[in-house]
This record gives sequence, C-alpha cells and structure tokens, in this order.
Amino acid sequence: MPTLKVVNITPAALSGGRSQDAEPNLAVNPERPSEIVATAFTPDPMGGPLAPIYVSTDGGQTWGLRSIVPGAAAGTGTGDISVGFASEGGALYAGILSGRHPAQATRMQILRSPGISSTAPMEVLVTRDRPDQPWVVASSVRLHDGTRDRVYVANNDLGRQPQTAAVDVSDNARTASAPAGFKPRVIERRAPSGQDGPPVRIALHPDGTVYAVFESWRDVGEAGGDILNITFDVVVTRDDEGGVGPNPFQDLKDAEDSEIGQRVVAGRTERFNASMGQERLGGDLAVAVDPTDPAGVWVAWCDRGGAAPGVGCTLHVRHSTDHGQTWSADARTVTDAKNPALAVSTDSLLGLAYQQFRQGQWATTLELTGDGWQTPAERHVLHQAPADVPRARFLPYLGDYIRLLSVGRDFYGVFSGNNTPDPADFPEGVTYQRHADFVSHQLFDLDNVTRVPPSIDPFFFHRAA
Repeated sequence: MPTLKVVNITPAALSGGRSQDAEPNLAVNPERPSEIVATAFTPDPMGGPLAPIYVSTDGGQTWGLRSIVPGAAAGTGTGDISVGFASEGGALYAGILSGRHPAQATRMQILRSPGISSTAPMEVLVTRDRPDQPWVVASSVRLHDGTRDRVYVANNDLGRQPQTAAVDVSDNARTASAPAGFKPRVIERRAPSGQDGPPVRIALHPDGTVYAVFESWRDVGEAGGDILNITFDVVVTRDDEGGVGPNPFQDLKDAEDSEIGQRVVAGRTERFNASMGQERLGGDLAVAVDPTDPAGVWVAWCDRGGAAPGVGCTLHVRHSTDHGQTWSADARTVTDAKNPALAVSTDSLLGLAYQQFRQGQWATTLELTGDGWQTPAERHVLHQAPADVPRARFLPYLGDYIRLLSVGRDFYGVFSGNNTPDPADFPEGVTYQRHADFVSHQLFDLDNVTRVPPSIDPFFFHRAA
C-alpha cells in the first residue's frame, strides 16, 4: 500500500526560529532520491552573507541547514529561489533573486554546485537585472562527446517588456565556465499589455520534448491601490529538440491565429495583488508532462472566471493528449485555491497539490488520479491551520508557489504553513525536528523551556508507491 509522510523541515538547532519561511521549493536527486534539497525565505541563522538551503540525505526524514547561496538579505535570505538536480552526476542548480539588490530592480542569478555534499558557496554563472521568479528544471543528456547537463531557468524578464515570458537555456551547464552557455530565450510571440504574468513554468520529457507555459496579459486596468484587473490567456509553447536550437520553443502554433504558442484558454480574469487569507493573489500556474508519453501534458492555473462574489479565485486543470495542440475542458476545479503544483509518475498517475482558503483556514491538499478525476481521486489533506496566525510580516505570506515532483512512482513535495504543533492540523500525521509539544500545542526554544510563538515553516511530504 502507498505510504505518506509529512515532515516539518526546520532543524532542531533552529527551534527558536520565528521567521516567515515562506515560498518553498524542492529538488530531488533522480539518481539518489535519498538526497533532497529544499529552499524557502530563510535567513542565515548567523546573519552571514550566504543564504541557507535545507539538506536531507535520508529521503526527507531529517534535515540540516547549509549556508551556501550568495546574495542573502537580513531577515529573509534570498528573494525567490528555486532548485533542480541534474538527472545524472548529482550537480545542483539554483535560480535566485539576490536579496542584496533593491527590490524595485530585481537581480536574477543562476548558480551551480557540484553536489549535495559541497559546503562551498554556489558558483554564480549568470547575473542579470530585471528578471523575476526564476524557476529551475535540470536534466542530463548523453551526446557523442559525453554527458551534459541541460538546464532551464524560466523567468519573467521585465527588462524585455512587453514580451517578458522567457527561458534561459544551457546545453552544457555542468562543466562550462560562466556563463556556462546560458542564453535568454523570449517565448512570448504575441503583443501583451505591458508585460506577461510573473510565473513561467517548464515541463521536460526524457526524450527532449520541453514545454513552457505562461500567462499572456491581454489587458491591465487599475482597481485601486496596487490591485490590478488583469485579463490574460494561458499559453503553452513547445520545443521538440530540447530548446537548444537557433529558434527554440516554436514547435507549437495556435490552431486559431497560427501564432507561435497554443492558447489553452483565453480571456480569463484575475485581481492581481488582491488578498485572501493574508495572501496575495495572481499568477498561479503549473505544467507537467507524462514521462511515458511526450504527447500527454497537463496545465493548471487560477482565475476569477465564473467566480461568485467574494470568491478569491478558482483553480482549473486541463489536459492535452496531442503535444499541447488541443485541450480538454476542465478536468478539475477547486474554488478559493491557489499555488497549484503538478507532477506525473512513471505509472502515469497525476499528482495535483494546492492550497485552499476555506472556513478561515489554509488547507494544503494532495490529489492523485489515474483517470483525470473521472473516478474519485486519492486525496490527502496534508495540513490545515488558521489563516490569521501568525500575522503576515511581508508578502507573500505562504508563497506564490509550492512544488511537486515525481521520481519513478513516488511523489515529493514542499509547502509552507502555520507551524503550530497541533495534531488536528495534520490529518495524515507529521514529524517535527524543532522542539514541539503536541499536547500543549506549543513550540519551545533549544532550552525546552522558553516558549516560541507560531510562525511559518516549510514542510516536506513524500507519497511512496
């Protein structure tokens, strides 16, 4: 029978931690799934210039902290950070927004480490101003001259307005000297209104087929304060040769207007920067490809289309069986939900993780389906806790995304949430490393006496087949 475990990854040494460790990310070494790296908005406990990553070498049961990421800021570590392992050789790659650069002029850096055992600062391969929300996917390819790491860093490159949806691609990231072959590729071919949405996501098939999905902003209107009324299309592009040719991401053309990039759905709306449960809304997006079938691809997004008054947003999931050319109607919808994450296992089981605001709580849920929800899915509520505890110190509160990965038949994921040690908050159970009393629902510092108030922690989960 499948098993599921949930682990609070804050190490025991940080039992006194009170920071808002939001916006988590995850990488699992495909060659050695016991080796896992997680990230969040976590400051260096010693206040140094390097931000930490969380490291596990026992499959996520226990975690330690290792400060190796350049660009730390006091209080939050880096800005956005995502990570990915190569599929061979164990190299680890990261895309970050440097915390030591003004937020109004974001600075993206692409980093490399030889492996999970390295304690040296990650090597900076690329530095470029203005991109936002870097998202790393890595692989390895065997060519006549040996094995290379092919690495993709999707990002919203605000230095290239209005067509800001982009992917930095390297065909030789493992051994080449900086910039290690990385080249920025604009994947938006239409004329958006001002820019594209912040998230750009990648899904890679082992045969080299690579999909990229983004939100093409068609109209932008002010709604008061910093809230924007956005009308957008969800667009999927594809490259059948790994995205490394002279004209990448041009292998999928829209069936209606013949432009590069097939629209999954058009004319959807969202209230960008509106709030729900202390969290900001806007820009939720995910994509996954079936590892057994490069033609089978899934996309998830959130919008306000059809939502009743007061509803924050609705999550939608759709499916294509012909390389992204045509798309199904909604296979799944979830109201008042955000942060969709998708992955497909080697037995073609689809995983969907998301965070839903309901009855004053944030609930993080994992659903698994082998038939696109035609029959009831396997469903796990991983965490549920009051949405008003703790009070938000900054945005995002939980994060603009979570992550779900598959390795073989197993699913691995990470999310952030309220860390109150209450058994009622974890219907599937949980393991803590930091000092916690599940009877009194109280966190304690290293002395096991000093009380520590609730904060936001990252949580790891593993569903083993």
